[in-house]
Amino acid sequence: MLFRSRRVVVTGMGTVNPIGLNVDEYWEGLKAGKTGFGEITYFDTTDFKVKVAAEVKGFVAADRMDKKAARRMEPFAQYAVAAAKEAFEDAGLDMEKEDPYRVGCAIGSGVGSLQSIEREHKKLLEKGPSRINPLLVPLMITNMATGNVTIQLGIKGKSINVVTACATGTHSIGEAFRSIQYGEADVMLAGGTENAITPIGVGGFTALTALSTSNNPERCSIPFDKDRDGFVIGDGAGVVVLEELEHAKARGAKILAEVVGYGATSDAYHITSPAEDGEGAKNAMLFALKDANVAPEEITYINAHGTSTHHNDLFETRAIKAAFGEHAYDIKVNSTKSMIGHLLGAAGAVEFIACVLQMNHGYVHQTVGLEQPDEELDLDYVQGHGVDMDFEYALTNSLAFGGHNASLLIKKYTE
Repeated sequence: MLFRSRRVVVTGMGTVNPIGLNVDEYWEGLKAGKTGFGEITYFDTTDFKVKVAAEVKGFVAADRMDKKAARRMEPFAQYAVAAAKEAFEDAGLDMEKEDPYRVGCAIGSGVGSLQSIEREHKKLLEKGPSRINPLLVPLMITNMATGNVTIQLGIKGKSINVVTACATGTHSIGEAFRSIQYGEADVMLAGGTENAITPIGVGGFTALTALSTSNNPERCSIPFDKDRDGFVIGDGAGVVVLEELEHAKARGAKILAEVVGYGATSDAYHITSPAEDGEGAKNAMLFALKDANVAPEEITYINAHGTSTHHNDLFETRAIKAAFGEHAYDIKVNSTKSMIGHLLGAAGAVEFIACVLQMNHGYVHQTVGLEQPDEELDLDYVQGHGVDMDFEYALTNSLAFGGHNASLLIKKYTE
């Protein structure tokens, strides 16, 4: 089958995030404008300037997977397995009826387990190298999200781990999309996971002046607002099942949406700041549209990277204007991070799920906390309340440290 003739659809979704431990809870939270911000409870923040994060609350790994296996996973891997199992069940997949070598996995993490490094480094200093946990490396490394998911679900096809910081989840879904288009797989579980709310994680981002120093949960993650002062770190996972259309139809799967375009670029500019003119992000969006043979004027909704940092929100707005011209003012642009914070490697995947949910319910959620947009930020950021709106396409962006840009174009499914 020729590369371009293989259509790719979404047949399952799963998530664990600060406003929902599953997709249904997540959707209820998005509709309600619920936020997941609060004081950090994972560690003592007495000496830390930043004291607020978006933690996952109430997650019990043993309720979502084999207890013995869970004990040999760090939280980022546990989140991935829980979200993947939900997506797998949502898709109605049965591995006994599948060729396991035609089912693959692409679930990335930006940093893996900082907790295990902190824990074992303390042992190294206090008790010597002989006391380091023999499982440190397999607990720590980022590919163990994908590795554990394949083990738990019996997946034997192409298995990859994309690490592009905050664009990880979007790139993972994009590369899974390509794998199916190229005929390397018929089914791919794809997404991202993260659990970086640790002393070194929060301390490192604080030192970089990337995090909001607001201790007010209602005014910390406020994308596009004139008072924004950084992002709020969050944790969680998002996983989707992508499937070749004819394969999905043959087994009677419910089809949630279609992935029709993927664009990826590099700024080649700075290790942390996006390009000021938004050129890289602009081209990622346009490449995704070109991939799908969709005109810019057909886009009416964008899920922005929208981190609540000064640079991102300004430069992403410039990128949208550069890509869409005057039509940019007719597009609804929102930021899911206004509710869940920045999930780093998981962000793009959890936001992809938000796009599919909004598309299927005919509703665009508000950018929570936005009170007064900054002077140059003059697009329609869905301020104040959500909007009932039918839309055929959703464009979702992720822009990452290192200059990585990725955009995915999702389409409402039609025969």
